[in-house]
Amino acid sequence: MTHRFPIKEIARQAALGTATVDRVLNGRAHVSAQTRNRVVAAITELELQEQQLTARGRRMFVDIVVEAPRRFSDEIKRTTNAILDTVTAGVFRPRFVFQETMGAGEIEAVLARIVKRGSHGVCLKARDTPDVRDAINALDRAGIPVVTLVTDIPASRRAAYVGVDNLGAGRTAAFLVAKMLGQSKGTVFATRSQDAFFGEAERLRQFSETLGQSAPGLKVIDIVGGAGLPGKTADLFNRVLAKHGPPAAIYSMGGGNAAIFDALAARTLCDLVFIAHDLDAENRRLLEKGKLSFVLQHDLKTDMRHALMAIAARHGLARPAPEILTSDLQIVSPFNMPS
Repeated sequence: MTHRFPIKEIARQAALGTATVDRVLNGRAHVSAQTRNRVVAAITELELQEQQLTARGRRMFVDIVVEAPRRFSDEIKRTTNAILDTVTAGVFRPRFVFQETMGAGEIEAVLARIVKRGSHGVCLKARDTPDVRDAINALDRAGIPVVTLVTDIPASRRAAYVGVDNLGAGRTAAFLVAKMLGQSKGTVFATRSQDAFFGEAERLRQFSETLGQSAPGLKVIDIVGGAGLPGKTADLFNRVLAKHGPPAAIYSMGGGNAAIFDALAARTLCDLVFIAHDLDAENRRLLEKGKLSFVLQHDLKTDMRHALMAIAARHGLARPAPEILTSDLQIVSPFNMPS
């Protein structure tokens, strides 16, 4: 495998040992495909970031740890690499750890490894649990600031939260549903990926409260646990659909929307108010085809700039950052979709 970087630098980028990287680079046996992919990805990331090395400023290794479906993780990675040159507080080197689901102990183990090997900061999308809070506190004690992304962990010693105003998002979704359905009676299915994601819980609470005030004839049914993955989401959705019958509207906070629409289409229930979050590739296709009514979108580029600047601020390389850094919410229809 050709490259122009020292093995130690590749190992640091990939979060692997130098001996493991050496085996991969020299094509030796007893190396998993996943490990090889991590080394290839690390070299690609180093090449993308190499142009920054001529810039003045301190080199900052930042770990971006995300539990989310791949479609959203891919957006985070693409956006982060796209904005690196625009953040002038330092020369940032992101290292990505993405998993679609992280079970008990997995996220804590990832964060513990970061404490052990060192980092200038962590950008984290994870569940709000006592063990995760403890892991964030351990990072902070080690001098590694943590910025929570999209979903907050407020009872921890995180440095800042960046992302959408989740309470405002819930109110906006309720406003749209109430305006479109008036004083109709029926159910609204609200889908969430995980119960322990604080941001989705905030959205649901505000959505339910606001809808109860403006459209009291609509009852909200919480569907949680699909992790935004097609199979799990479809199974949960179909069970609730069989029990409660057709909904009047859907507010999807956790993704898996193609699977939800397929479950509806199988019962010829296609003409529904359907509001989703995040203009990823899947939601873009669904919106273009008229399968979604609206997508609530926030500016991920702004979020990632805020995250990097908040980390830089903790190292004295930028002005102190506010604890909460939210990005604007946009209501996207098929007619105002950004390119």
